[in-house]
Amino acid sequence: MNIYISGGAKNGKSTFAQQRAKELASAGGTPLYYVATMIARDSEDDARVARHRREREGWGFETLEIPDGILKVRELADPAGTFLLDSVTALLQNEMFREDGSVDTGAAERVAGELEEIISGPGNWVMVSDYLFADPGPFGEYTEAYRRGLALIDRRMAGICDAVCEISAGIAAFHKGAI
Repeated sequence: MNIYISGGAKNGKSTFAQQRAKELASAGGTPLYYVATMIARDSEDDARVARHRREREGWGFETLEIPDGILKVRELADPAGTFLLDSVTALLQNEMFREDGSVDTGAAERVAGELEEIISGPGNWVMVSDYLFADPGPFGEYTEAYRRGLALIDRRMAGICDAVCEISAGIAAFHKGAI
């Protein structure tokens, strides 16, 4: 089963995703992996990472730090496992905006293709993405390219995942499938 979860910041996406991943792993007797994509860049990011770690303590997750090159997951985990990827948003950010200051405008297409490839395998995937499309512009060229890229990934994942839901104020609204 593959589940795509989107929603605004601080709406409960991660907790909801953790619960779904745990349920899938328990039902299938599979290893449970948390694929962490965020690169902490400041104290606020450090606090968010620490909070997420505390929230999943005792849940049985093995954490895989994969901030870019998501296909590395194949080398690090049982492909038949249950994976929680948190988040697609950070993964695209890391792929598109490189540490050396360069911008890879082809990153969204590549990330979408790699995600399609890994979720077509034998495991369960629960993926978290942020809804960034309600803010009015205008934004700069690269921000708009990023938003378009995330929208591309969202559409492609929604097309192939078994369930797609949006979390708002902790409430899940399913747009495709159900859990």
